[in-house]
Amino acid sequence: MMMMIMMLMMMIMMMMVMMMMMMMMIMMMMMMMMMMMLMMMLTMLMLMMIMMMMMMMMMMMMMMMMMMMMMMMMMMMMMMMMMMMMMMMMMMMMMMMMIVVMMMMMMMIVVMMEKKREA
Repeated sequence: MMMMIMMLMMMIMMMMVMMMMMMMMIMMMMMMMMMMMLMMMLTMLMLMMIMMMMMMMMMMMMMMMMMMMMMMMMMMMMMMMMMMMMMMMMMMMMMMMMIVVMMMMMMMIVVMMEKKREA
């Protein structure tokens, strides 16, 4: 009888130990899985970060290009305006000169008429 009880006890103990071992194994597996997942996540994050950086750089470049283009356009416009102003000024000067010449001619005619009248 005693032997049977001992056997039973031993069996139970063995079972317990086996269970413990199994549990440990499962736990280890779980831990490994978790670690792997974390690693994967980290790598993914890193990749995402790099991608984002690249995108940002591209955007910045584009913005710079746009700004440059705008500046060029503005400069061109300014130049055009200056040219127009110069042209206008020239025209005005020409007109003034023409008026002065006309006045002088009128004066000459008047003077000539006076001379004729005297003669």
